[in-house]
Amino acid sequence: MDWNTVAFDWNHARAFLAIAEEGSLSAAARALKQTQPTLGRQLSALESELGLVLFERVGRGLTLTPTGTSLAQHVSAMRDAAASLSLAASGRSDLIEGPIAITASDISSAYLLPPIFTKLTQLAPKLHINIIAANDVRDLLRREADIAIRHVRPTEPELIARLIANGSGHLVCAQSYIDRCGLPADIADLSNHEFISFGEPQQTIDYLQNMGIHLTKQNFKIRCDNGVVSWEMVRAGMGLAFMDSRVIEKFPGLIHVLPELAPIEYPIWPTTPRKLHPSQKIRLVFDLLSNRIPHENGQRGY
Repeated sequence: MDWNTVAFDWNHARAFLAIAEEGSLSAAARALKQTQPTLGRQLSALESELGLVLFERVGRGLTLTPTGTSLAQHVSAMRDAAASLSLAASGRSDLIEGPIAITASDISSAYLLPPIFTKLTQLAPKLHINIIAANDVRDLLRREADIAIRHVRPTEPELIARLIANGSGHLVCAQSYIDRCGLPADIADLSNHEFISFGEPQQTIDYLQNMGIHLTKQNFKIRCDNGVVSWEMVRAGMGLAFMDSRVIEKFPGLIHVLPELAPIEYPIWPTTPRKLHPSQKIRLVFDLLSNRIPHENGQRGY
């Protein structure tokens, strides 16, 4: 290998990845506990070193260029490799062992989190992971789980939470549904169509009411508390539903209904009891989830 070709400053790369993941210079500066001017200089230095433009500067915001998106994936892999090296060098991977319970929705558990859990077993092979795929909110203070991935900010002072990404959901259906019922012409026409409920229909009705979508329980001929089952009903052409954009990407052939309709947006908060957070095992898993979920969910630029 020609080592003279490796001219890559990790501090510059880390600054770039933090900006890509956090979405702005200010958020990245808080995450890395550095100043915005320092991160700005590191980003400029990296772009100069590589001869590439990594971000488009739109107003006060930063958007990854296609080249930046590709590079972010490689730098993310470098970050994971560095974490593995750190664990191996200190012997911590041998010390992190035993059970840990992680709860998330059944959809996230089935379709979005498996690559992260795979990485976790590589970093700490002595961990025994209990995945609680549930759509209800488990009580962390009663140790029903050690770490939860929530979509609302917890209010209990005994819990630690970190906002790591904003997910988005779009209205979709299967081609077989269109063949049977046709496409909605506009938002008002949605009230004439069939929907699949992920849980209690009234919650969906109330939420969509704020978006100008007026439904009743008559629109929900099928409901199921199990999100994976409900999603299979959508794929079978039995109705319309909003679904996470990254899940939709895993199932080619689904049809976006009214693409001009604003997506549903929701925050992602890994959460753990404050008294557990100092645990080496908890911190490893908490940090890995915080670092990898934005990547697996396609958020903040890649």
